[in-house]
Amino acid sequence: MPGNPRDMITVAERRFPVRIRIGVPPGGFGQRYAQITAWLDENCGADGWAITPSGMRGVLNDAVSIYFLDATLASAFVARWCAGYKVEAAEGEFRVRADEPTARTGASMHRTP
Repeated sequence: MPGNPRDMITVAERRFPVRIRIGVPPGGFGQRYAQITAWLDENCGADGWAITPSGMRGVLNDAVSIYFLDATLASAFVARWCAGYKVEAAEGEFRVRADEPTARTGASMHRTP
């Protein structure tokens, strides 16, 4: 991808049909950024997603856009990484959750009489 943010956005919008907008937390993503990109690579493939700046004009790094090839992958990303019991967009952007989602527990062994 090109280094110029406008070129990056143009290339991503042409290549990927699905976009979500994520608000950057006040302290930044911190270690979450590496976890998010690792999840994206694992679930979408290294060339199956893109991330670009998406802030308002004059506001540096207040939001990012993540582009996907498939709406199902975008939905899975929102379910995994976005905050809230009921995922909602605030001012047109999702918020990144600060906690880990509840781990799935397997069913216990049972016997049929």
